[in-house]
Amino acid sequence: MSLQEKIEQIYQELEETKVKNSAEIEEFRLKYLSKKGLLNDLFEEFKTIAVEKKKETGQKLNALKVKATQLFEEAKNSTSSGDEQHTANDLSLPGEILPLGSRHPVSLMIRDIKDIFLRLGFTISEGPEIEDDWHVFSALNFPPEHPARDMQDTFFITKDPDILLRTHTSSIQVRVMEKQKPPIRTICPGRVFRNEAISARSHCIFHQIEGLYIDRNVSFADLKQTLLFFAKEMFGEETQIRLRPSFFPFTEPSAEMDVTCTCGGKGCNLCKHTGWLEVMGCGMVDPNVLEACGIDSKEFSGYAFGMGVERMAMLRYNIKDIRLIFENDVRFLKQFSSNL
Repeated sequence: MSLQEKIEQIYQELEETKVKNSAEIEEFRLKYLSKKGLLNDLFEEFKTIAVEKKKETGQKLNALKVKATQLFEEAKNSTSSGDEQHTANDLSLPGEILPLGSRHPVSLMIRDIKDIFLRLGFTISEGPEIEDDWHVFSALNFPPEHPARDMQDTFFITKDPDILLRTHTSSIQVRVMEKQKPPIRTICPGRVFRNEAISARSHCIFHQIEGLYIDRNVSFADLKQTLLFFAKEMFGEETQIRLRPSFFPFTEPSAEMDVTCTCGGKGCNLCKHTGWLEVMGCGMVDPNVLEACGIDSKEFSGYAFGMGVERMAMLRYNIKDIRLIFENDVRFLKQFSSNL
């Protein structure tokens, strides 16, 4: 049999060859493409044929090699894809262990604060972030010339100075007092906005939780006992509080509440070596606020308090820079993966 007849015979075999699995692919390679395969034998025989036949025979031999190589690659790719698909659908294989996510420290604090006050009988109220002047300032006894109305503190979002982003969640308290008759016992969590420079201790966006209790014969002693219970539940049974006189337009008398530092009163950088940490403002609701919301100040009295959630989170988790809370750095957030 001449070389050309051998080439045509093998070419016909390749046309009829069907490779179905990895074993048959290897058999195909050994038979046709290996050093001891048929194509190698044909190239060895090609060296001995007459010169005048080399051109035509060489073209056919090269075409045969291309055909064999193409069939081998197609079969290999096809079988590889099938194996991958089979592996993906093999339910007996071990599953992938996916990393657990985590709650954000702000979400953890809001959850824990809510739980404490819900046990005291408080409800949860929410309100809009885009507010008007009445609910943010006027109803809360802010006079027209009060500095908090200045552009340096408040984000006004239209040319109309009556429309703004709320600077505190006290606006929710006003809405509750307008719609609900005493007794009122509620906390108001939410995001607030102030036009402040961003630094390690302050941010233009943060979260607050404010509380309100209105009923007959509510006294400052009731406020103190409520806040003492909250502090012990939040920071530990050994925690003590102190109330320092202060001023807020919507409460009278007003106070700032401090809690004992985690250093045990020895003094550290966190408490500026005082042994105390400021956590919230509080006081008795000003009668003007009650009257503005349609509540008889001669029959009812009440107390209010408000705290920054980020501030509480920084104290509990010893976070030194408030900006970490807003940057969504996974390395920072992973620290809270166990607090689900």
